[in-house]
Amino acid sequence: VQLQAFGGGLVQAGGSLRLSCIASGFSDSGLTFSDYAVGWFRQRPGKEREAVAAVTGSGDGTYYTDSVKGRFTISRDNAKETMYLQMNSLQPEDTGVYYCFANLGRTVHWGQGTQVTVSS
Repeated sequence: VQLQAFGGGLVQAGGSLRLSCIASGFSDSGLTFSDYAVGWFRQRPGKEREAVAAVTGSGDGTYYTDSVKGRFTISRDNAKETMYLQMNSLQPEDTGVYYCFANLGRTVHWGQGTQVTVSS
């Protein structure tokens, strides 16, 4: 399974970005994208990697870290094997490298990071 993240960039405070993460390679495993919970972590400068948001396989359950609640929205399109993170009202403290992941039981697949930089 491979995950490829897109959509990072430089934005001014108060602006928005939409991250996408496309998954592939499920055919050999007998599993599908919808079997996995997916989401995003981020690593901010000088801080440990933290979970930002996640969504269940069916899309009916979500998690957000407190600092992004009301500003970020996670979603997924199982037919396209893609997850999204809509980030609104971005603040400089949201700056970091964002990583997508797919989790099933003890298995976690990671995408490469995408840099998000929010200028004040």
